[in-house]
Amino acid sequence: MKRTGLLLFLLSAWAFAQDAPTTLEAGPADSDTPITLDVTRINLLFTVTDKKGRFMTNLKKDDFEITENKRKQKILEFTAESDLPLRLAILIDTSNSIRTRFRFLQDAGVEFVNTAMRAGQDKGLIMHFDTQAQLAVKLTEDKAALTTAIRRMLPGGGTALYDSIYRASQELTKDEPHDKYRRAIIIMSDGEDTLSQFSREQALEMAHKADCVIYTVSTNITHNATTGDKVLKYLAEQTGGLAYFPFKEEDLGQSFVNIVNELRHQYNVLYRPEPLIRDGKYHAINVKVTAVGDMVVRARQGYYAPGELK
Repeated sequence: MKRTGLLLFLLSAWAFAQDAPTTLEAGPADSDTPITLDVTRINLLFTVTDKKGRFMTNLKKDDFEITENKRKQKILEFTAESDLPLRLAILIDTSNSIRTRFRFLQDAGVEFVNTAMRAGQDKGLIMHFDTQAQLAVKLTEDKAALTTAIRRMLPGGGTALYDSIYRASQELTKDEPHDKYRRAIIIMSDGEDTLSQFSREQALEMAHKADCVIYTVSTNITHNATTGDKVLKYLAEQTGGLAYFPFKEEDLGQSFVNIVNELRHQYNVLYRPEPLIRDGKYHAINVKVTAVGDMVVRARQGYYAPGELK
């Protein structure tokens, strides 16, 4: 009898496999927490501005065209999102390379928590990284807990930047339903990675799978572009975010205001990829404004398809 019941259960599971959400396993770190997303439908949040950086908030569904692998896609749902609850991961570099600007980073982190988070709506987590990526405070709406964790940080060690992005992406998916929140990672660092187990592309892959946009704030004040600055810019561009380079501490506040404004002025579209290809590979997305005017769209540039069912 037990074997018959088990057989029926397995047959039922197989029958519904085609419509079931795909589980994206986490990896070596925190592998006990898989990320489950329905990748048969793509949810895409993006920002549109004019050439002067002003947000364009009155566009309609027919003003956009989405292509995937150069194929035009049919938009199933369209909304202008201006008040989505935020799920924020604040990643602070505590390596030796930023020791001279560490107090600046602490002040910056505290300011961002107080600037960005709204009581009763938004949640944040704090992660710092040097030799390892360490979760200081789990996702919470308690601003006092977040700011206390930032003040208690001490600098020292190498730089595991990519590991921190990977882990933060995992943590941000723990609040469900996934399509009801705007997930963002804010990185304050010089962008130099020296010790991560995960590569830059693996970290980006996890951010894509978790639908996280990355904003970066460089600690480089030399006015000379470094390799780390290029990394920070790349991470932001690939996920639809922006990289900021505040050469003076007084510029930092405006950077945070800009990030918050970005997160509050979004368009949201939902489409089903046609054709849906289960190859486990990265698929490029392009969002284009067809309305009259010279506009700039910031959106993640693709997603990872599920693997082929066996």
